[in-house]
Amino acid sequence: MSNFDQLMKQIQEMQAKFKEAQGKVVELEASGSSGGGMVTLVLSGKGEIKKLHIDESLLGSENAEIVADLIIAAHNGAKANLEARIAEQMGGLLPPGMSLPF
Repeated sequence: MSNFDQLMKQIQEMQAKFKEAQGKVVELEASGSSGGGMVTLVLSGKGEIKKLHIDESLLGSENAEIVADLIIAAHNGAKANLEARIAEQMGGLLPPGMSLPF
């Protein structure tokens, strides 16, 4: 087997592992919260909000801006957690110094 054939085989194996890892990433979930747990949400592996919980004590109309800020903070926390889990999942598949495009 030539060096080129070996290289092509390695590339094909790496592509298969990458595709498998991508499938696992879609299944991941990550949560974030703010306000001491008064607002929590769960994101899918695609970054979509799957669940949102707002504590009843926040639902007064004068709190609308506060609630919005807490939702944004919770989303940002969940997204950061998700990105960390994706990096962990994909960790061994990328060459040193190469990062994912998201």
